[in-house]
Amino acid sequence: MSDRPIFLLFDGHAVIYRAYYGLPPLTDAQGRTVHAAYGFSRIVLSAINEFEPTYLAVTFDHPKPTFRHQKYKEYKAHRPKMPDDLQPQIPMVKDITSALNIPAFEIEGFEADDLIGTLSYWLDHQPEKLKVTEDILTVIVTGDKDMLQLVDDNTHVWIPGRGRQSDIEYDATTVKEKMGVTPSQIVDMKALMGDASDNIPGIKGIGKKTAVKLLMEYGTLDQLLEEVEAIEREEKKPNDLLKGSLLKKLMAGKDLAYLSKKLAKIDRDAPIEVDLNLCKVENYDKTKVVELFKELDFTSLLSLLPSDKFESEVQQALF
Repeated sequence: MSDRPIFLLFDGHAVIYRAYYGLPPLTDAQGRTVHAAYGFSRIVLSAINEFEPTYLAVTFDHPKPTFRHQKYKEYKAHRPKMPDDLQPQIPMVKDITSALNIPAFEIEGFEADDLIGTLSYWLDHQPEKLKVTEDILTVIVTGDKDMLQLVDDNTHVWIPGRGRQSDIEYDATTVKEKMGVTPSQIVDMKALMGDASDNIPGIKGIGKKTAVKLLMEYGTLDQLLEEVEAIEREEKKPNDLLKGSLLKKLMAGKDLAYLSKKLAKIDRDAPIEVDLNLCKVENYDKTKVVELFKELDFTSLLSLLPSDKFESEVQQALF
């Protein structure tokens, strides 16, 4: 547990999908499918109990295309549409976050990742934008490892476990241990190997193992491709790593690598407006949430609810 104030940022749709695919179908008394909404709520409340944050916020993907689609029309083009029984659960999730009084952000042209990236950047580098005077640790709750590019001393990523998997909190050391590269190299790794889930092309024929090896040797995509171009211009000779079929793949795939980097990189300058005071954890009506959870048959989650402002004031008065 950190001794610094914590800002928990929830990657809305990523957590919803993780809950949807991580739990068996569940229905409430009205016959509505609710397992994604239930799992989302459990993850949110578990994270609140795990980290005891001072601040909370959630971001959602906007349904309209983003700037990435403008750069590459095939971006996420092959993804199947949202399952029919998941679509009705999105409003449920938004009702739950509203009842918990967790500020929600969604901006046309940007993904939830970009809003989280912007908020974490401001907290770390431009606290005056949020009128922050505290040294805050940002913890991002998501199921999406793309977020690992944001990890540093002031930003961690928490990926909740699924099945027999344990929860993992990623700091810079954990990223290096689990991914083989540093947080700052995550984007370059995706630029080289691509990402089938987002339809990011990368360089054909280069997988994770080779991408990691190249970045360990050259540090960044730019430095790697500068070396490739120097060999291409015959200013340098092929070496033990950059030779043969791999060298040919890199020469042929340079443009796609640069495009892939633009697609994979989280935008940390999104046009978002945040009032930090409205993000405080206690600013919610517990009675309202209890009523909603009972309506959804989420009674097993009631014990996980944090104290609201009224309960906190009563406890302070008593003790």
